[in-house]
Formats: sequence, structure tokens, C-alpha cells
Amino acid sequence: MSIPRVAGMWLGVIWTAPNTLLGLVLGCVGMLGGARVSLRARDWMVAFDNWPASWSPRTGALTLGNCVLHTGLTLDSPCGVYAPVENCSPGLVPEFADHERAHVLQYMVLGPLFLPVYFALGGISARNPLERAADRYALTGHGWWPWGAHSR
Repeated sequence: MSIPRVAGMWLGVIWTAPNTLLGLVLGCVGMLGGARVSLRARDWMVAFDNWPASWSPRTGALTLGNCVLHTGLTLDSPCGVYAPVENCSPGLVPEFADHERAHVLQYMVLGPLFLPVYFALGGISARNPLERAADRYALTGHGWWPWGAHSR
């Protein structure tokens, strides 16, 4: 990775730090209920796996800045974001890690504006362009940003 790109990534980490701090606080609280923390440097994220599902209105994952709260055992597992995994075609099921990595990158661009933009675009919905971009990125490794050449 080039020096300008690494510098840009670190600027993104700083820009979204308030969101990450909220995620770290919630992750640490989740550790009281059995969550396990891991640093995923390649993904620019801190993951709290096995976050207590009974504390969450949904099972799955929630990204806050560079922090991911995940109710499953590992982010390296298939996720059926809008449909149960068993209804998805083999080989076309995004992994939680890839989907959430897209959200981490989106947070690093939007910083403290991410949550207002996310909810203005429809929140947790298959119609939300941020969610569609995260799904596309999970499937292809490209197009984590919802607007531009990869957004079609």
C-alpha cells in the first residue's frame, strides 16, 4: 500500500473516531456477556464476535466506525443480509467480514456524517445504496462506495 493511501486511511480512522469510540464502548459492554475482541488490521477494524444476540434486536453485525459488533462466532462466515443464508445460491453468499469492511470504508469517508446519511437513505433496508454497495463489495471485492462507476 502506498504512503499516500496509508495516510488517507489513517485520516479516515481519525475522521470516524467518534463512531469507533461508541462501537468500542458497546463492544466492551458486550464482553461482559461473552463477546470476544479481535483486531483485524487487514480490514481496518476491531471486531467483537459472539456479541450477545439476546441484547440485539437483530442477529448479524453492526458497524460503528472501525468497530464491528457481530452476534456470530466469526466474521468469516456467510451472511444472508436480506434473506436467510439457506435461500442464497452457493458461492454467491457474502461474508460478514467483506460486507462490514465496506461499511468501515464508507464510515472512513463519511465520518460523523455516516449515521445521519445512512438513516436518511433508508436505514437497514435492501433499498439503501450503502447496503447495496456493501453487498456488491462482499460479492465482488469492488464498489464499496455507492455512487460512481461501480454503483450500477
